Amino acid sequence: MRHSPRGPLRGPALLAAAVALTTVAACSNGSPSGADSPSPSGTAPAATTSAAKPATTTPSPTPTRTYPLSRAPRTVPAVRSHEPARGPGWKPAASAGVVLGANSAGLADEGRLLAGELGLRYRGEAAAGPGDVELALGGKGAAESYTLTVKDDRVRITGPDEAGVFYGTRTLKQSVKGSGAMPEGTVADRPAKPQRGLNVDIARKHFTAAWLEDRIREMGDLKLNQLGLHFSDDQGFRIESDSHPEVVSEQHLTKAEVRRILALAASRHVTVVPEIDSPGHLGAVIAAHPDLQLVSVSGRTPRGAVDISDPAAARIVDDLLREYTALFPGAYWHLGADEYVALMAKDPEATYPQLARAAREAYGPSGRVQDLATDWLNDRAATVRPTGKTLKAWNDGFFAGGVVSAAKDIEVEYWTGKEYGARPPLPYLQAGRRLVNLNDEYLYYVLGEPNQFTYPTGRRIYEQWTPLVVRGTTPVPARYDAQIQGARFAVWCDFSNAQTQDQVAAGIRLPLAALSQKVWDPRKPAQTWSEFRALATKVRG
Repeated sequence: MRHSPRGPLRGPALLAAAVALTTVAACSNGSPSGADSPSPSGTAPAATTSAAKPATTTPSPTPTRTYPLSRAPRTVPAVRSHEPARGPGWKPAASAGVVLGANSAGLADEGRLLAGELGLRYRGEAAAGPGDVELALGGKGAAESYTLTVKDDRVRITGPDEAGVFYGTRTLKQSVKGSGAMPEGTVADRPAKPQRGLNVDIARKHFTAAWLEDRIREMGDLKLNQLGLHFSDDQGFRIESDSHPEVVSEQHLTKAEVRRILALAASRHVTVVPEIDSPGHLGAVIAAHPDLQLVSVSGRTPRGAVDISDPAAARIVDDLLREYTALFPGAYWHLGADEYVALMAKDPEATYPQLARAAREAYGPSGRVQDLATDWLNDRAATVRPTGKTLKAWNDGFFAGGVVSAAKDIEVEYWTGKEYGARPPLPYLQAGRRLVNLNDEYLYYVLGEPNQFTYPTGRRIYEQWTPLVVRGTTPVPARYDAQIQGARFAVWCDFSNAQTQDQVAAGIRLPLAALSQKVWDPRKPAQTWSEFRALATKVRG
């Protein structure tokens, strides 16, 4: 066997050699040598004791685990900021729980929900221990913002309001569902737009309460916060009424079901935005009150249009507005105002002389039918305004060049530039109005695909659309970004039997996910569409 030449002695080897030399010297001076020579005290020989000391004072180093810097959690929508750290991250454990920080009792619903989702115990207001998730109110961040920190095998989620903390729990839930863990480090997150959501036409197609509740749960996980309910139209009136039960369709939501929907929505920080559309789209009301029907000079009766020169039409709509503003506690009310058929005539004044006459009587010789329609909108706004709700109307209900202008506090819900009176987005923005984007090019899911509509795809929204793209495919100038309050994806049921409600749910799943990304983070998405689609399927099940 070949031996390698020894190099210089280092470290423990050098120390052992020195001890050996000391022992030899002691033996040559007459000290006992050899294991069989007892010491006077009966203990082990001195050389043996001296040689053992280095083994007890210089133990071999214990190996330690090192971690690479963490990566941001993978969620839909993606978090806007993640400060990486080294550590194992956090995983749910049987001994762990969800607790509330001091002065945070208002987060009990969020805490119980998260505990159930992650299989943890909910312990209420208590000190956080190893493995726990702590939820707490605090900080001065933007509305709906939150901070999520993973450190020392604990998670802490804080935010200035309950909505922000709730969104932090959605990030934790998705990360655990997708990867089994929440990475070490700190997430700082907030939405780009304050209004983010889904609009559903429940008037032309009856959707069950359970279906709407499923959409609310889905929206909450995507950090969407508005559910628009268009519940009155020509084909149906779909919520129980005490003031005018005669207008309600056979298939409808009871008020008890609506209250259940509202309670779930509140727990997921989703605001329900109701809409009674008028003075058009009132066919269900006219069916019960045919005397309110608008009639042209030739005897034509355009579907859904009431005669706005008849005070009785205003009275019944105001009755309904007062009833339902009391039912819906949310901060918004949609007045409709789109597609009033009288204004689609080539010559509205000649076609509907009774409306022209009423306009001139009210506004002088320059008064036109569009002024009468604008005054109708303002009067309905006046009925709702005392509730303190923010008012909304479709963009083709705002007319230019008339004697009467729409009230300044009504938000524009922009969907088209094609209808009578509708203009491109810029004039609305230049007038200083706040605007919500429901671009019919990207965000309209119209059952049966009539009038050249096609079902929108998540990929097209993800790759091409932004909140600045209000009409068509061209964005408005970025200087108007602050006036654009957000966007909603809209389901319209023109051909109600074209899809079942389950098919609708499946069809809008990826478009909703894509929308959530684009209204939460203004930056270009980092993932490709294929990566995003796979992630959306994984973290949402």
